[in-house]
Amino acid sequence: MKVVSTNIAELRTILWKGKEEKTGIYKQPVNEPIFLGKEDVEKDHVIDRKYHGGIDKACYLYAVDHYPYWKDKYPDLQWHYGMFGENITIEGFDENAINIGSIYTLGEATVQISRCRQPCYKLGIRFGSQKILKQMIDSKYSGVYVRVLDPGYVSVGDELLPKKENVDGVSIAELNTLLFHYDNEKHLSLATKAIQDPLVSEGDKKYFRKKVK
Repeated sequence: MKVVSTNIAELRTILWKGKEEKTGIYKQPVNEPIFLGKEDVEKDHVIDRKYHGGIDKACYLYAVDHYPYWKDKYPDLQWHYGMFGENITIEGFDENAINIGSIYTLGEATVQISRCRQPCYKLGIRFGSQKILKQMIDSKYSGVYVRVLDPGYVSVGDELLPKKENVDGVSIAELNTLLFHYDNEKHLSLATKAIQDPLVSEGDKKYFRKKVK
């Protein structure tokens, strides 16, 4: 898995339900390494820290391999890396094959897979349609947030290399299923597994406990 683009937000003001809001979702590729800190990416714009940034969402990764799928749905957009608000666009990334809690080296940094993306209305504004929220949920092409265990610089061409994989853990795709497609008859054992996994975030566990009957 290789980094194909590093992206930083252009701060913009948007109009949502008659009110002006600032957002950092408009990421653009940069021709320099980016520094992954413990709670965010240096020089990036994180506006609403209730939902963005922080220990469990320090940096967002998205697969370049998913871009053709979305280009087919939104052919009229001016496409570039960073379209999904990701700090790092990465090649060879598969939500089905990577487990929550696994640890990787990424350039100079060490990161831990933490949470999948839960899309909000700002992504809909970015794409000119709120339909993309459900489309992303249904596709399970969520990308992933990481915890930054060891801060450091990441450059284009750096690789995401396994350091300590949580081999018995819940995959990113499975976590997506629990968050958005939960059926108690089909997914009870998976939800129980996630609740018992010490590497799944406490926020996600709290949500799953409400689901389990």
